Amino acid sequence: MLPGEDRAARRVLLVCMAAGATTLLDQAVLNIAIPSMRHSLGAGAADVQWIVAGYSLAFGLALVPGGSLGDLHGRKRLFLAGVAVFLLAGVAAATGAGPGTVIAARLVQGAAAGLVNSQVIGTIQDVFRGVDRGRALGLYAVTSGVATALGPPLGGALVAGLGPGVGWRYCLLLSAPCAVTTLVLAARWLPPPRPTARDARLDELGLALACGCTLTLMVPFIRTPDSGGEAALWAAGVCALACAFTVQQRLRARRGRGPLVHPALRSSKPYMLGTAVAMAQFGSSLAASLVLTVFLQDGLGLSALLTAAVALPSALAMGVSSALAWRVVRRIGPRTVSVGLTLGIFAALAGAVAALLVPDAGLPLAFAATQLLSGAAGGLAVSPNQTQVLQHAPAEAAGVGGGILQMAQRIAAAVCLSAVSAVYLHTATASPRAAYALASCVCAGLLVVALALSRLRRAATPSPASASVSEKGRPAVNLRVPGAR
Repeated sequence: MLPGEDRAARRVLLVCMAAGATTLLDQAVLNIAIPSMRHSLGAGAADVQWIVAGYSLAFGLALVPGGSLGDLHGRKRLFLAGVAVFLLAGVAAATGAGPGTVIAARLVQGAAAGLVNSQVIGTIQDVFRGVDRGRALGLYAVTSGVATALGPPLGGALVAGLGPGVGWRYCLLLSAPCAVTTLVLAARWLPPPRPTARDARLDELGLALACGCTLTLMVPFIRTPDSGGEAALWAAGVCALACAFTVQQRLRARRGRGPLVHPALRSSKPYMLGTAVAMAQFGSSLAASLVLTVFLQDGLGLSALLTAAVALPSALAMGVSSALAWRVVRRIGPRTVSVGLTLGIFAALAGAVAALLVPDAGLPLAFAATQLLSGAAGGLAVSPNQTQVLQHAPAEAAGVGGGILQMAQRIAAAVCLSAVSAVYLHTATASPRAAYALASCVCAGLLVVALALSRLRRAATPSPASASVSEKGRPAVNLRVPGAR
């Protein structure tokens, strides 16, 4: 049963879920078509990394300014404009004749997806209240997660059915009918545009520093430094920009101007730690999916259809475990996220061991088993973590909290896609199996970091007894996820 007090609210949620599924399916479905795209376009390793990571980067960086514009001018027109640009950019990418055209179109498409999803978050915050808001945001997260998991099987079917020469182009066009449907439903069902803020000035300098820090972190993975000195220079640049961003945010807050990251969010340890968990988990998940599809096709020579069959158990398991996650939360509470992350670590390490030890004939079946476990792990971790994070966002920053969470996830995805794919692509020429095992270990390491942060978050979260009534009299944090009754 969808949350909401009336039919109109539930229709709004359906539009929001359709938008999330459309924009995330578009990225996930492309992963399995990367090998055929490389051969068709004559793209190099750096081109591939920009195609897959540039989308996430532009997506993330458009979320906060998109949210500010929605607060100032109303959300419906921006939502419709974002979906329309997303659709047109997808067509441009699908018909691109060279890597540069595809990269540019994917950057525009990612920015449009960020604009759309920022309106989704704001619309849910506007329409739903209390427990219904948490359930709606959780369902949005579940829909996006399942769409991400379904992407590789659908992409594999298209490449197998249409051939590698044009199959990847139809993968990019797969989101087109979804976008058209979303446009029609949004025009009919979204509430009329209504500004919610008189002053929604954007922190342009903060956004520029965040973008510069992310690019400085990404570029060394895309273009390997020629020497240790150059690598140290890039590392120093990242540290300098990160420090500048921190100082700039504090100064802007002291001057009474809205910083990119709301001060109330920075002061909430459960929110900040939970966001870091989401960053590590999301980046690891997308990177692992990309490397697996490239390894199966380029490393083992499997067809796109068989590669899709290997990835299918992950989508099925994630759908089932996401639907049942609330039952686990009801029994063990926030520890559900730790259980999911632990299972994900085991799945990644099992995939690394299988790549090194299992013969070629048995490897697809072994990977299908690890994908089943990985999907179940994702379902237990993603939605409960997002629900908990947003419920720990202070009341005065509840709206911007969702935008910051998604922006952080997307930036993390851009960096992780660049880094993990670089680990695989730069070592696969010597031994694809060893390269995949190494990349899987990197993904497992990211999940280990997420697990440690999750435990710190639980330690920083007030116990139910002490949090039942805060100093301001607000009720206790509700840790239920969508579907709970």
